[in-house]
Amino acid sequence: MKSNNKPGGVTVKIGLMADTHDNLAAAERAVKLFNNREVKHVLHAGDLVSPFTADKFSELESEFHFVWGNNEGDRLHVRSKLEGIDTVPQDFLSLELDGVRFALLHGTSEEIVNALTESEKFDVVVRGHTHEPKIGKDPWRINPGATSGYLADRQTVAVFDTREMEAKILEV
Repeated sequence: MKSNNKPGGVTVKIGLMADTHDNLAAAERAVKLFNNREVKHVLHAGDLVSPFTADKFSELESEFHFVWGNNEGDRLHVRSKLEGIDTVPQDFLSLELDGVRFALLHGTSEEIVNALTESEKFDVVVRGHTHEPKIGKDPWRINPGATSGYLADRQTVAVFDTREMEAKILEV
């Protein structure tokens, strides 16, 4: 597992979000927040829902990574919209960013989320689905909450700092 600090490393901020559920105003605010914080990558843990929501992410000044949620409607059309912003949707994504190993999934199965967390293959497991913002450690387990705010008390995303190895939930 990673140490708490990466001495001499470059600070890379990773934006985390999930459960946009067609809330265009919240998606726009999230994109502005990530751009203002100069994140280098945005990881979306699923549930954009409709193809028109994908257009909001074309304004991101960072790389966009997306996995399918359980509420995506027209997957073919969503896929075509997202290909315009350099991401290919899939059910699960494993990626390494600034030396930190991320697992990205929607998280409809707690058994799968727990297996990934316990596998010791990932430093950070990012999931959505529950609409509840939550951060755990050893390894990092992050649910950024619902960007949409639907079924939740607030509209949230998260930012993960790869140098400091810390995460924060932020309201949009």
